[in-house]
Amino acid sequence: MSADGPIPDAYRAKSAHRPRDHAIAELAGHQHGVVELDQLRGLGLDERAVRRRVALGRMHRVHAGVYAVGHPLLSQRGRWMAAVLACGPGAVLSHRSAAALWGLRSSSRGSIDVTAPGRRGRSPTGIDAHRHGHLRPQDRTVVEGIPCTTVARTLLDLAGLVSAHSLRNAIAQAEIRRVLDLSSLRELIGRSRGRRGVARLRLALEDHDPRSEMANPGLERRFLALCRRANLPTPQVNVPLELADRRVVADFLWRDQRLIVETDDRMSHQTVSAFERDRRRDQQLTLSGWKVIRCTWRQVTIEPVDLARTLRALLTPTGRNAKPDGVFRSVGGG
Repeated sequence: MSADGPIPDAYRAKSAHRPRDHAIAELAGHQHGVVELDQLRGLGLDERAVRRRVALGRMHRVHAGVYAVGHPLLSQRGRWMAAVLACGPGAVLSHRSAAALWGLRSSSRGSIDVTAPGRRGRSPTGIDAHRHGHLRPQDRTVVEGIPCTTVARTLLDLAGLVSAHSLRNAIAQAEIRRVLDLSSLRELIGRSRGRRGVARLRLALEDHDPRSEMANPGLERRFLALCRRANLPTPQVNVPLELADRRVVADFLWRDQRLIVETDDRMSHQTVSAFERDRRRDQQLTLSGWKVIRCTWRQVTIEPVDLARTLRALLTPTGRNAKPDGVFRSVGGG
């Protein structure tokens, strides 16, 4: 159902053949329990009829011209929808509230972010109303019936408000939820020069985009920096090993703990052949007495605390690190 003002003619015609309160309830059911005054007018109610229903407890004022139908208790989505309706035609949920709707980050803020065209004057209570700015049609969408900014625009708005770490986490969540469109993000950045948050979003995107990794050395340097920051034992790097039927190079090796860590960038490890090769390699190393774990770019750059915790546990002496007999030998000393 549209939240841009009066209800569509088709819906009005359909509603003309049923009691008005039934039509109001149906409309509210499509809008998370809320309706707007112009929509009620489209169903044939004047302001006097609305006031009478409020007095009878059939509707409850949420904002000026916006009412909850049936009872005053609204879900979070109902509150978001009411805020959008309160800001007039063309308004959309945005910034931190849109990020919460998309599932990119949680928000415990009492205020709701809404972007509206030509917004002037004081915002309704409990709403942070932002001016329309450069919001284009391609920056708008509808999620669960609520008009809101697209993921790309939401991330740009978010970049001007939250820390770089929070922004990276939001981008990661967008990818996990399969709503991240890198091309749309780049297009938005390209037409938003000078806007608040653009530089931060560009840097976060460069860190996130697998195409910016270029090669393993960049990820390897980040991994070594993680080890230093976490005060982990310094590993050997790019150590050649001879196995029973092949020669391999371990990205990172802790000899005493019999631990090998492989850092997998997506560019080098996303093909079917690489997937198969990596598994055969890990099996041979395991047979040779090594514990092998693989960590991703995301773990190294976005989840370093969790990865460091895992590594510390694996590097803790257990007394079960005896070296097996001669299945392998290291090449080049060390």
